[in-house]
Amino acid sequence: MPVVDIDTDELRTLTGHEEKTDEEFREDLFGLGLEYEGETDEGDLQFEFAPDRLDRLSVEGVARSLRYQYGDARGVHVPETNDADWVIEVEETVPDGRPYVTGAVVRGLDLDDAALESLIQLQEKLHATMGRDRAKGAIGIHDLTMLKGERPVTAGAGGSDPPAETEPATSAETEPATPAETEPETPAETESEAPAGDDRDPAAEDPIEAPTVTTRDVESASAEDASARTPQKSITYRGIAPEGDRFVPLDHESMDGIGDAGATPADVLADHPTGETYGDLVADYDRYPAIYDDRGLFSFPPVINGQRTEVSTNSRDLFVELTGTDQWTIDKMCVVICYALAARGGQLEDVRVEYADGAHHPEEYGPDLLRPDLSTTEKSVSHHQIESTLGVELEPDSVVDLFERSGLDAAYSLGDETVYDVEVPPYRVDVLHPMDLVDDVGRAYGFNTLEPTLPDIGTVGGRHERSRLEDAVRTTLVGLGFQEALNFNMTAADRNYDRMRLSNPAGDDSVGGTATSADRPLGAVPPAEIPERSRYSEAYTQLRTWALPSLVQMLENNTHRTYPQDIAEVGFVAHEDPAEATNVAESRHVAAVLARTDATYEDAKARLQTLCDSFDAELATPATEHPSFLDGRVAAVEIDGERVGVIGELHPAVLVAHDLELPVAAFEFDLAALAE
Repeated sequence: MPVVDIDTDELRTLTGHEEKTDEEFREDLFGLGLEYEGETDEGDLQFEFAPDRLDRLSVEGVARSLRYQYGDARGVHVPETNDADWVIEVEETVPDGRPYVTGAVVRGLDLDDAALESLIQLQEKLHATMGRDRAKGAIGIHDLTMLKGERPVTAGAGGSDPPAETEPATSAETEPATPAETEPETPAETESEAPAGDDRDPAAEDPIEAPTVTTRDVESASAEDASARTPQKSITYRGIAPEGDRFVPLDHESMDGIGDAGATPADVLADHPTGETYGDLVADYDRYPAIYDDRGLFSFPPVINGQRTEVSTNSRDLFVELTGTDQWTIDKMCVVICYALAARGGQLEDVRVEYADGAHHPEEYGPDLLRPDLSTTEKSVSHHQIESTLGVELEPDSVVDLFERSGLDAAYSLGDETVYDVEVPPYRVDVLHPMDLVDDVGRAYGFNTLEPTLPDIGTVGGRHERSRLEDAVRTTLVGLGFQEALNFNMTAADRNYDRMRLSNPAGDDSVGGTATSADRPLGAVPPAEIPERSRYSEAYTQLRTWALPSLVQMLENNTHRTYPQDIAEVGFVAHEDPAEATNVAESRHVAAVLARTDATYEDAKARLQTLCDSFDAELATPATEHPSFLDGRVAAVEIDGERVGVIGELHPAVLVAHDLELPVAAFEFDLAALAE
């Protein structure tokens, strides 16, 4: 779960409630579902957020939610935008692996240190969550006054190619152009001695004035109106050769000897710390993503921006650009940033996105876009569902009031059933189902004010037999000297398969049956993949098919602790199974590891034997093979005549992959075997 630092002084200013104490803010935010985690060294409060409420990843978004909770704001608010003055032209040379782009202009900001830190934090948190560590979407924020992109006025909406003389050379066959060669010659620039790409002299270009056009309502803007506007300035999103044009990246001091000539994208990946971190995202591309203005390369997404357009507290107008693999994702990330900057007093301005013929454009939107996309959506929910879920009786007008206090608009129709048509603002990417609307009503009503009542049923609840068995097994394992563990049910393929020397049978329809079948190694079953849009991060892409990788990962994370380390877990595992109604087969496994200087197969067998004896189960351990275990020191686990697991000493390659320097003995089997 993401943890966000909140400056409470900023929160008081943005909410208009100077009288609020830190403790009162903690209580109010807990009512919104934000859990207090502690304080930073600077005194900021830290809160853990649900990853679905991305609009609360900044102090501006938190303040907006509190203003609704306090009754200071009501209903859907969509910021007004000025007509587009800039266009992003997308060339067909853009890599197919990262084809989409979006953007916005924000003018009239007055950024202090706190506002700038909040913007940087929001950018980082969006990268980590919705952007999937920049793999799905990456954000670049630039000082608009440092961009130069005069565009010839045409009769239509644009889409014409920029003049040839304004394009820097990108061909691999040509000599890489220096920044001085790619910049247009102006008197101010020829007099400057600053490094290329790092010239922040305002005289280097004509002053940019805010457009003298009227704002427009997002809902009433039609495609015909949009096509009539002709932006006067442009930047270009294109693909370039790895050893192509040079620029001066942010934090270039960490690179040795780039000098005034700057660095190529390949240089950045090889020598810059940020390039080393995110280089894998583009390393396989023949051409790298790059964004140009008339002065040359200024952004290398998703890796790093150029120093020329670096944002500071002196920046008043910003250009926000996002690139990624999914247009919807980067559009929503852009909306969250726009709302945060609008809360700081910024005036939003449209940006046109024009995909050239041959460029890969989003089919659902077309090749000509107007962004940011501030369109609202509509969802419906019945009055009965709200009352039956919350357990309270509410008048329809009261429900509408609660919706408005949640930042939504609602209207209802009376009939056989009262149904609410709810308008959802563009930053609420979490509202996918009527139950999400019920949750908003409940939070506005106050979950703490709900009175608990017994359900109107004629049965008495009790513990499930499986739960009783789990507790009994855990108690026995603790008695055998194991420390109990509780790991995540989600994992990634490299941890579940690769690092355990297992092949990944994903997509192999011939592999079926249970997770402990005798015809294949334990764990080597098709994974239950998590849909890409539902993933919290790329570290959790599937459900684990067996529990041992989680325990070995724990050992890897605790190599600095004293030994021996004997750890056990009774936990959930799952795998893909078309025979199941849900397409996923679920079960509980018992797993244990012994990490010590003298750990052997016999040590693990002795503990497993005692565990089985405690449940009057007959244990047999015939020899077998398993890629994760050492040949000759591995056996199958058979309980009451059924093969249900594996036991042995982990293979040296598995130990090396997890940086373990001591031998590890382990076993795992299906919990259900002890219930028979």
